Amino acid sequence: MNKILDTISGPQDLKKLSPEDLAKLANEVRAYILEVVSKNGGHLSANLGVVELTLALHYVFDAPRDKIIWDVGHQCYTHKIITGRREQFRGLRRSGGILGFPSRKESEFDTYNTGHASTALSAALGMAVARDKKKEDYRVIAVVGDGSLTGGMAWEALNQIGHLREKLIVVLNDNEMSISPSVGALSKYLAYLASGQYYLRIKDHAKSILKSIPRLGWPMIKAGRAVEDLVKKTFFPGLLFEELGLRYIGPVQGHSLGSLIEVFEQAKQYEVGPVLIHCVTRKGRGYAPAVDNPEHFHGASPFDVRTGEPAAPNGKASFSKVFGRTMVKLGKADDRVIAITAAMLEGTGLADFAHEFPERFFDVGIAEQHAVNFAAGLALSGFKPVCAIYSTFLQRAYDQVYHDVCLQDLPVVFALDRAGIVPDDGPTHQGLNDIAYLRHMPNMVLMAPRDENELQHMLKAALSYGHPVAIRFPKGKVTGASVDAEFKDFPLGRSELLKDGTDLLLAYGGLVYPALEAAKKLEEDGLSFAVVDAKFAKPLDEEMILRFARAGRTIMTAEEGIVAGGFGSAVREFLDRQRIFNIRFKAIGLPLEIYPVGKASQIKKMFRLDPAGLVEQIKEFCRQD
Repeated sequence: MNKILDTISGPQDLKKLSPEDLAKLANEVRAYILEVVSKNGGHLSANLGVVELTLALHYVFDAPRDKIIWDVGHQCYTHKIITGRREQFRGLRRSGGILGFPSRKESEFDTYNTGHASTALSAALGMAVARDKKKEDYRVIAVVGDGSLTGGMAWEALNQIGHLREKLIVVLNDNEMSISPSVGALSKYLAYLASGQYYLRIKDHAKSILKSIPRLGWPMIKAGRAVEDLVKKTFFPGLLFEELGLRYIGPVQGHSLGSLIEVFEQAKQYEVGPVLIHCVTRKGRGYAPAVDNPEHFHGASPFDVRTGEPAAPNGKASFSKVFGRTMVKLGKADDRVIAITAAMLEGTGLADFAHEFPERFFDVGIAEQHAVNFAAGLALSGFKPVCAIYSTFLQRAYDQVYHDVCLQDLPVVFALDRAGIVPDDGPTHQGLNDIAYLRHMPNMVLMAPRDENELQHMLKAALSYGHPVAIRFPKGKVTGASVDAEFKDFPLGRSELLKDGTDLLLAYGGLVYPALEAAKKLEEDGLSFAVVDAKFAKPLDEEMILRFARAGRTIMTAEEGIVAGGFGSAVREFLDRQRIFNIRFKAIGLPLEIYPVGKASQIKKMFRLDPAGLVEQIKEFCRQD
C-alpha cells in the first residue's frame, strides 16, 4: 500500500491533502519516527507529541518564507521529515547523517540553530524587528515548550515582546497538562470573547454607565473589577500573557488537526501585535511506553518497539548512576547535603536521591542561572549544595559561577555530567569548554576522575575542601574498575603515578586509560613515558611536573577538551612562571571547531584521542627536531 508520506517532498504537498489524508499522514509520520528512533536512539517523547502541531503549522504557514523557530529543537523530527529530509532522517544522529536539532547548514527550513532551551522567543523577536525595519512581509512563529518557560530568558523576551508589540506568533506547546473536550471548547470560546473587540466594547460601555451613577458608581466598578479578575483567573489561563501584552488564544487540543488549523489561520489574520496560541499536547502520543514514562523516552537509546526495553542491555552502570548512588550515600551520612538539578532529574542520576531525600532535592527547571545562585545561598547558610548540571548547560550560568560562587569562595560542588565528547547530539551538546571557562575562576577547584571509583572519592572530598569545586565526568558506561566500599582520603592537588618512565605523559580524566595504553604501545618503539593521572586541573601537582621539567624531560599533556585555555595550557603557563623554557612540550586535546554528530568513539578517532591516535601524535612530536 502506498503511503501518503512517500508523496511529501516539502510543505507545499501538505496543502493538497484532505483533512482525512492529513490525519493519516500524522499516523504515518508517528510510525516513522518510532521506527527510526528505536534503531538510532533520539528524543522520542517530545517528538511524538508534536506531530499534528507541526503538520498544522506547515499546512497553514508558508515556510521557509515564514520563519518557524523551534525552541530547544528536540521536537523538530516531524519538521525535518516533511521539509525534504524524509530519507535522510534514517541517518538521524549518526555519523554523516542529520542532526537531532535544527541546523541552518542542513536546510533553509531550519531558520535558527537550537539545542539549548528558552532561546526561540528572543531570536524570533529579533527577526520580527528586522523584518519590519527592512519593510519585508512574512510571519515569524516561535514554537516554545512549557518547560522552556521555566528559563528566565524566555520571560525576558516575553517582556520585550509585549513592550514592542511586533507582529509575532508564539505557539506554546504545553505537554504537562491535559484537558477534556468540553473544558477545551469552553476555554477556547471564552478566550476568544476575552480577546475580541466585542468584549472590550461591552466592558467600556458598562464602565461609562456606572461612572454616571452618583456615589454608587465607583464602588460598583471596583466590585466589578474584582469579579472580572476572579472570572478571568478561573476561566482564562492566558491572563498572564494578556497582561504582558500578548493576545491569547487557547487552550487548543494539540492533537486535533482541525482545531490547530483553525487557530493558526485565525492568528494569521492578525496584522498588529503578538499572539500566543496555547496548545495542549501529550508527550509520547501514540506509543504507550513513552506515554507512561515520558522522562525515560525523552532521550532514548535504541529499544525494542514491542516492549520499550533497551535493544542491547549493558550490565555496566553509567557515570551518572554512580554519581547518583554516591549522592545517596553522602546524603545518608550528612543531612546538610542538598542536590540541585535543572530539569534533568533522570539524566543526572538523581532520581534515587530525590526519592530518598525529597526535602533535600530541588529541580529548578530549565534555569541554570537560578540553580547556581540558589546553591550559593544554601552554601552561605552552612549547607553543602551539589549542582548536577551538564557541562554544556553550565555555560549558561557563567556569570553566576564567577560572581556569586567563586568571588565569595562558597563551597558549591558542580557535578558536570556529559563532559568531554558527547555522542549523537551534535555540536550544541558537546562538553568541551568547561576546563577552559572554569580554570580561570578564582578559588575554583577542578577535578576529573579516570573511572567510577575515583568519581565517588572525588565527590566525597569535594564536600570537604571548603571551596567551589567542579567535577567533570563523561556520558556513558563506566570502565568496570573495582569500587571501594569505603571512601578514601583524596588530597587536594595530588596526582598519581600509574607507570614510570623517562618522559612525562600527564593525562586528565577520561584520557588517563587511553594514555596508559598508548604509553605501553610506545615502549615497543623505544619511547619511555611515565603516565600520571593528574586528577586536578586546578590546583596542579606542581611537584610532579617539576620532577620531570627540571630534569629536562619531554612533557606532554592529554585532555578531552579544547586545548586553548585548557588543562595543557595550565601546565604550560606553570612552566613559564617557573621560567622553564628549554623543554619539549606538547598539549594534546581538541581544536577549536564545531564538532560533528556521531558516536563518541568515532569523534575521538577522528581527532586522534583514542589510544592509536595518541600513539601517532606522540611519535610525530618525538620525531620533530
